[in-house]
Amino acid sequence: MAAAASFSSATATRISPTSKPLNKSPSSSSLFSSKNPSCNPTQSPSTPKIPLKISSKNPISDVISASGSYPDRQVSSFDDDEDEKPREECGVVGIYGDPEASRLCYLALHALQHRGQEGAGIVVATPDGILKSVTGVGLVSEVFNESKLDQLPGDNAIGHVRYSTAGQSMLKNVQPFVAGYRFGRVGVAHNGNVVNYQTLRHELEENGSIFGTTSDTEVVLHLIAISKQRPFFLRIVEACEKLKGAYSMVFITEDKLVAVRDPYGFRPLVMGRRSNGAVVFASETCALDLIEATYEREVYPGEVLVVDKDGVQSLCLMPHPEPKSCIFEHIYFSLPNSIVFGMSVYESRRKFGEILATEAPVDCDVVIAVPDSGVVAALGYAAKAGVPFQQGLIRSHYVGRTFIEPSQRIRDFGVKLKLSPVRAVLEGKRVVVVDDSIVRGTTSSKIVRLLKEAGAKEVHMRIASPPIIASCYYGVDTPSPEELISNKMNVEEIRQFIGSDSLAFLGFDSLKKMLSGDSNKFCYACFTGDYPVLPSGKVKTVGDFVDDALIGSAESVDAGWLHGSKDENGKDADVDVDYEQDRKVVV
Repeated sequence: MAAAASFSSATATRISPTSKPLNKSPSSSSLFSSKNPSCNPTQSPSTPKIPLKISSKNPISDVISASGSYPDRQVSSFDDDEDEKPREECGVVGIYGDPEASRLCYLALHALQHRGQEGAGIVVATPDGILKSVTGVGLVSEVFNESKLDQLPGDNAIGHVRYSTAGQSMLKNVQPFVAGYRFGRVGVAHNGNVVNYQTLRHELEENGSIFGTTSDTEVVLHLIAISKQRPFFLRIVEACEKLKGAYSMVFITEDKLVAVRDPYGFRPLVMGRRSNGAVVFASETCALDLIEATYEREVYPGEVLVVDKDGVQSLCLMPHPEPKSCIFEHIYFSLPNSIVFGMSVYESRRKFGEILATEAPVDCDVVIAVPDSGVVAALGYAAKAGVPFQQGLIRSHYVGRTFIEPSQRIRDFGVKLKLSPVRAVLEGKRVVVVDDSIVRGTTSSKIVRLLKEAGAKEVHMRIASPPIIASCYYGVDTPSPEELISNKMNVEEIRQFIGSDSLAFLGFDSLKKMLSGDSNKFCYACFTGDYPVLPSGKVKTVGDFVDDALIGSAESVDAGWLHGSKDENGKDADVDVDYEQDRKVVV
């Protein structure tokens, strides 16, 4: 990865805290233009790479991960259906310059709840210069209440929602993390996945660093602590220069807020502004909408934005390659009302459905969706096909993570709890059902069976994404390739497995054609197996798979790791250490 630009050579601009929005009408071309003044590789020459200098002493004095008032909760799943979809691991928020920063952060996290439901946290910089933290396990509304928010006074705040597996030790991994080092304290919230995490952690531990969590985010704090750079944001630049993979992060100190995005721009991060001049960062624009902040623009790939009393300073983290933003943000993760990577998520999904109707038509009486992520694509399909869209499946939004099943086992119990068929819509009809993706295929087979039991004459499955054949290294929870049904079967074999009368996926070439001139700016690794950044060593595929006390065998724990690139001897490249042997597994 290219070296970070020094402060003297970095492209920097100052924006007044009260300046007008930069882009009220965002477009993908403006956000990805090579003429981008904020982070243009040609305007930010690289300097020789700074070697990794590691102190023999642990530079971080403490890591705060939770308030004692939120005990760990043991969570057991009643069905494997919840694991059928890829899951985004987290969402981040940063607010600078608003007297109600913690409350606005709380609301913004609520808007991003779909990006993570296992834990939430907020850190504020209080008026007396102290970083205060409240974190907990559960939904945003479960972690925070009026009294908790009253404990978080201040004009600046960062927040985080997290998805991971559940277990006894999960609470310590809930972000934001706060750490003390010799020049003060810093908080960080991270969305993404550092693919050389294991290598960096091994180097740091070899030189005396002590880790309190299993999160790759803690590596960032250690790298900041050992950096010799001044001022503070150059420590972030130097730390990020050593990272490989996906990271959209917000940092907070006593008097600054810093937002940074990796050079490939894998995960989204946007900037907005409230009417009082407060600067807001968030993973999606839906969070800006809720707190009445005007969307200005993306944080550009490879950009560092430093916000303080003097305004907003834009720096190029490093000369960046062509962006490789995650296409699954538009297929599944982001809310339809968000603008992600400069494009409307709603419009993308509607076009996916239109393409399916054009390229995979079938005689049918009604089009329905698997709610909620399949709805917009189904609307596009129905409109293009000239067939009515109806609500053939009703989703229950009140199902918790655990449920007591009667002793007389109910077939497809998990799916039936969450999805209820409408017999009046389905009975005697030829039904097209649109879903966003098929991962393992188990839920799809249960949905098809559910629809036929409700009287559907025919069930034709249409999938608004290409087949998923590879795991994601960049912050998305996907199963191992061996568990991905499209990696094991062709379309006809999958159709037979799920029991539908026909099956069609969105064509990969059709997807790229729809994206037109921006098609090369997206990552399609889950569809092709071609990775923009190859990992070294083993890389976690789920948040904190092992130390979150996954219930199962040692083999299932090892399945939570993907092997990266190999050296000439067949070993994991860059590192020769097995962390599993030192981790406890609850069986």
